[in-house]
Amino acid sequence: MAKKIPLRQCVGCGEMKGKKEMLRVLKTPEDEICLDATGKKNGRGAYICRQKECLQKVRKNKGLERSFKMSISPEVYDTLEKEFDQLETE
Repeated sequence: MAKKIPLRQCVGCGEMKGKKEMLRVLKTPEDEICLDATGKKNGRGAYICRQKECLQKVRKNKGLERSFKMSISPEVYDTLEKEFDQLETE
């Protein structure tokens, strides 16, 4: 029997992809926003494709604000972009 691949929807482009192909953005119980490379940390998660364009779409259409039901400062997006760039270079 074939194993089921968990699908997640990108908050930027709305595309459904496998969980392993995407990056998880996490809202911790302390209301911090960070990237979760392992996909196993505690908290509310939202998924973004591994493309710079999707991160820019999320910023423009306020996808994370809707997912986490809270306002997110521009500094958080800047931090996410830096972490995103670091993951791309690895």
